[in-house]
Amino acid sequence: MRINQYIAAAGVTSRRKADELIEEGKVKVNGQVLSSPGYHVQDGDVVEVNGARITPEQKKVYYLLHKPTGYVTSTADKEGRPVVTELVPDEIRVFPVGRLNYNTSGLLILTNDGDLSNKLMHPSHGFDKKYMVRAKGIVTIAEARKLEEGVDIGDYVTAPAEVRLLKHERNSSIVEITIHEGKNRQVRRMFKAIDHPVEELCRIGLGDLTIGRLAVGQCRKLSPAEVEYLKRV
Repeated sequence: MRINQYIAAAGVTSRRKADELIEEGKVKVNGQVLSSPGYHVQDGDVVEVNGARITPEQKKVYYLLHKPTGYVTSTADKEGRPVVTELVPDEIRVFPVGRLNYNTSGLLILTNDGDLSNKLMHPSHGFDKKYMVRAKGIVTIAEARKLEEGVDIGDYVTAPAEVRLLKHERNSSIVEITIHEGKNRQVRRMFKAIDHPVEELCRIGLGDLTIGRLAVGQCRKLSPAEVEYLKRV
């Protein structure tokens, strides 16, 4: 088994991130820092990541988390901030699939299935991503139409989006938006481009998966049908 696949199968992180760990010198095989990402693990090899011995997990688990704000989408944080894996009540190590910003809440998938994670994060398997936004000020129909048609966010013009103006409050607007890409901080940058900065942001849907009534900070296991959906898309 190739070393990055072995690391992913152990529930440490995805294959892509495993390659980064190897480049950073954080992976050892039989006590020696590994220098080749093409290494194939042999029977009897002792593999360590960040000083901890790892072995592939046999049982695959899949969770849907309602991520709170104030949590880092990672398995560890150098600044000591809370990480999303702390919210999963399972002894099996899992890692997040994709990212949600520190100040963004909502739907996040966590698993120890490295093959599925690698597939879902590949650009060819993009999901529609649905968000609930509280934006500063009153977003007009004309401004919502700009979001639908695509806006310049500095280094990129966004693809057409689906936008619903839900309600206006005293000095803010509640907007539902579905985007088809996943650029860094894209929704926030889109609303900034129409001069309505995001005050609150929650991802409520990812493809056919929805957050439903799941409370903030809570998670649930994906149903067999949901797992099958992720594997076939």
